[in-house]
Amino acid sequence: MDNILDSVKRLHFVGIGGSGMCPMAELLMNKGYEISGSDMNESDTLDRVKGWGIPVFMGHSAGNIGDAEAVVYTAACRADNQELVAARERGVPTLERSVMLGMLTAKYPRLLAVSGTHGKTTTTSMLTQIFIEAGADPSAIIGGKLPLINSNCRVGGSDTIICEACEYVDTFLQLHPAVSLLLNIEPDHLDYFKTLENIVKSFRQFAMQTDRLLVVNAGNESVMKAVAGLNKEIVTFGLGEGCDYYPAELNEEPSACEDFTLMHRGRALGRVNLAVPGRHNMLNALAAAAAAHSLGIEAEKICSALEHFGGVHRRFEILGQFEGVTVADDFAHHPTELTAVLSSAMRMGYRQVWAVFQPHTYSRTYTFLNDFAKALSLPDHLVMTEILAVREENIYGIQTSDLAAKVPGSVWFQSFEEIAGYVMKEAQAGDLILTLGGGDIYKCANLIVERYQAKK
Repeated sequence: MDNILDSVKRLHFVGIGGSGMCPMAELLMNKGYEISGSDMNESDTLDRVKGWGIPVFMGHSAGNIGDAEAVVYTAACRADNQELVAARERGVPTLERSVMLGMLTAKYPRLLAVSGTHGKTTTTSMLTQIFIEAGADPSAIIGGKLPLINSNCRVGGSDTIICEACEYVDTFLQLHPAVSLLLNIEPDHLDYFKTLENIVKSFRQFAMQTDRLLVVNAGNESVMKAVAGLNKEIVTFGLGEGCDYYPAELNEEPSACEDFTLMHRGRALGRVNLAVPGRHNMLNALAAAAAAHSLGIEAEKICSALEHFGGVHRRFEILGQFEGVTVADDFAHHPTELTAVLSSAMRMGYRQVWAVFQPHTYSRTYTFLNDFAKALSLPDHLVMTEILAVREENIYGIQTSDLAAKVPGSVWFQSFEEIAGYVMKEAQAGDLILTLGGGDIYKCANLIVERYQAKK
């Protein structure tokens, strides 16, 4: 497919304030393209876009596309959107976000793409931090805000771009990376993939589209199945000494954050003291380190950058401490993610942990009901919202009450206001209130913070 970026200069983004759209607009603007956009909602990202001098229209209208030579839209955009209809009537090409991402990243000789069911945003952030601190000057598109750059995007001067590669509806097959990281493969998005076997097939195709190097988790059976027999350079990471990159001399003292020696084929590269909690983050760090070291970044700089890495927005993000109660927020919305985050939280020494969970999609809740129940039984207390539908109809007849019935002592409420009132009444000094979910549960966390601040 021809790259439309070779023949156009004026691009219009429908939904330009979206977390996946805004970074592309910034990178393209810095490459000399004329950008305009529209959105329905004011947001911090939209303020950032306007700050670059990009004209932004509030609301959607046919006239917004102006003299654009191509229109980029998000997957959430309806086919009858006035701007898309106007573009089609005028014969202006329309491109879904993931297609444009493929075309944009193709402009960089070296694309590092981070794939996997879990850990993409954190690992992409770690890898970006390593490259920045090593002076490699990368561009980056990240699914969350990296504190080092206070953004989810970086415009660099080198030929390297680092980005996430999301498997949902096979969007990552728009990418042709030089280097791909395969963190893990587990059943998810079964509304689209139907089976784990189909997910593995898609990851295998993604691996086949990678030109130079595959960095893979040797401890994940499905990952190894996806890359088996491929005629590619493969580097492995994992917890075992049989991996190319692995941890040794782990600190055995009870701690939420891992402290280990980074090993490469029997040789110690340096000591890493992570500032982010959880065994899952040690695996993310190993993946980032393996990719960076394989590409020539010095071991000392890798270990130093990983120690400086303080996390990502909505990845165990501490929002504050009020009356001795810590309030935090996390994006975890799959049983594996919840198990990792809640296991870490339970090792942090809090008096009690109050988990506030928003189930995300009917299909996921129905499919993994027992796995969710097991993960959500870890904290001292579980509070839930109703299931967030996202893009689905409830054809499964599933309710939050079905999940609550499997977790003794759990409660659920209709509104964030009710939840905030309940947990603030019950939590005591020394406790952790942790909101969890892939939807808008962060608004509940913010509400709790606001109410605590108002009491001062």
